[in-house]
Amino acid sequence: MSLQPSLMENRVCIIIPTYNNEATLREVISEVLTICPDLLVVNDGSTDSTESILASFPDLDYISYPNNRGKGYALRKGFEHLFNLGYDYAVTLDSDGQHEPENISDLMEQIQLQETETVLMGSRNMAQDGIPKKSSFGNNFSNFWFWVDTGIKLSDTQTGFRAYPLAAIAKKRWFTKKFEFEIEVIVRLAWAGIPIKEVPVAVNYPEDRVSHFRPFTDFSRISVLNIVLLILALGYYAPKRLFFTKGEKNIFTQIKREFQKHQDDPTHMAGAVGLGLFFGVFPIWGFQMFAAFFVASLLKLNRVIVVTFSNISLPPMIPLIIISSYFFGGFFVKEKVLIPDFSDISVETIYLQIHQYLVGAVILSCLLGLLGFGFTYVFMKIREK
Repeated sequence: MSLQPSLMENRVCIIIPTYNNEATLREVISEVLTICPDLLVVNDGSTDSTESILASFPDLDYISYPNNRGKGYALRKGFEHLFNLGYDYAVTLDSDGQHEPENISDLMEQIQLQETETVLMGSRNMAQDGIPKKSSFGNNFSNFWFWVDTGIKLSDTQTGFRAYPLAAIAKKRWFTKKFEFEIEVIVRLAWAGIPIKEVPVAVNYPEDRVSHFRPFTDFSRISVLNIVLLILALGYYAPKRLFFTKGEKNIFTQIKREFQKHQDDPTHMAGAVGLGLFFGVFPIWGFQMFAAFFVASLLKLNRVIVVTFSNISLPPMIPLIIISSYFFGGFFVKEKVLIPDFSDISVETIYLQIHQYLVGAVILSCLLGLLGFGFTYVFMKIREK
């Protein structure tokens, strides 16, 4: 099936980043050109016969540079090039032969159905036979962290078969240049409110497929990126998503809806509020929300309410919670300590301060949980009458 971009509402071009894939590159280019004549290949410093293969296609638009810079850099160069040419979308696929070019038509058709700028992810069936176990594990790992960073569940966050809205990409400054760029770009576009949807696509792993993914090095880079994104998510995106999202996704709208659904069960809802506030202060930083979700599931409490109220520990509340716990703990320890100046710091004073904080945080979390339970129960009983 051939789709002429000139007949489409959105101008779409295909991008193929390539590095030393001479065995599959010619066939991939030929198949793509039968689907869409607008194609850009980015030669990421290949040292094999890639340059001569590209030159054998007389009307092909391609970019070459001498040194390998990474897949992310190649995609960024391609996006910039196409945006300057006036294209609206870029569909990316790999040059190693794992993607089926005919699926380009599926993504292009979906582009026309979107009312707003949307990232379309070509979702592979990672459970099918022939999928390498390391690819399946890496994908599940990536899916989990994408959900943590954005609250969005996707089945295939590592697919290279995607459709990107170029205007949204052009508005941002990107920082990563290798494989981890494909994580950065979807997380930050999700934070910007760009919808992300999945489109099922076929995949195969040919015997002569060449992968340049370095398990230890690239996995480490992706892990570091995930840590940075998590910090940014907790400090910026999560509070923004919770309190400033409009419509049905607004946190106050969701809380109101949950209370309306369970207005005849005040004990259940009061328990959810109390448990959420308890874990919001309990001193297991970094794991509070996960622990709250797990315990809520065990106790069969309303998980939306529990997780929402556990977010009391988001900025700018964190300093207030820590200081309150520290001073509150002073009433329950034998050796009460104040925050000393730097000249008085020693191993002993550090131990006493941490001990005082932990004691205060545990007691304060219990007290806050009980207060949350009591207030919510009384409030719902009054509403009930």
